[in-house]
Amino acid sequence: MITAVLSSPLAFFKLMNLGPMELFIHGGPIMWPILITSFVGVTVAIERVIFLVRSALSRQPHVVETMYKKIQDGDYEAAKQLGAKAKDPIAKAITAALTVPPHAMFSAFTREANDQLKKYQQGGAVLDTVITAAPYLGLLGTITGMMETFGALGQGDISQASSKITGGVAEALIATMCGLAIAIMGLVPYNVLNSSIEQIKHDMADASNFLTIYYKTDKVHA
Repeated sequence: MITAVLSSPLAFFKLMNLGPMELFIHGGPIMWPILITSFVGVTVAIERVIFLVRSALSRQPHVVETMYKKIQDGDYEAAKQLGAKAKDPIAKAITAALTVPPHAMFSAFTREANDQLKKYQQGGAVLDTVITAAPYLGLLGTITGMMETFGALGQGDISQASSKITGGVAEALIATMCGLAIAIMGLVPYNVLNSSIEQIKHDMADASNFLTIYYKTDKVHA
């Protein structure tokens, strides 16, 4: 009996030498929702990384600064021409404000700024859900695995129940490991995305403040 009990953790550690499919099977039924969650998380994370790379390449702070200077000099047409060719979201918002009458300037700026922000915010809620749900799914796998373990212990004959005990412990730990791994891997793109959103919001606020000052001083185009 003692030998059977001692062999259970040894048998579990041998599971670590198994391939991904074997680990998936030993993880129990909860591995299916964990797999779906990981697939969704990885897909959204890759898409967001590609978007952030493209967005970083499209940023043109020198063009925005040149537009500010043109507006300060009263050359609004030159500022609009620069913004029309630019890919920078700030430049696009400023251009939208300059292409309408002064009384509609801030409405146009806000509408364009919101459109640009939506592009950054897409996928954020999905990543947040994945990061939150994955550990809970792992915990659920832990509970079901431990229930199987305790059920095997209740059978009385430990020598016959050792394999079920090992399977229950494996299911508990594998599910927990996978759930935590998904959450940890999702944190990096999620935090980078949030940082980019905060930066674009800050830049949009600066542009809005700049236009507000020149609107109030009657230096904006008529």
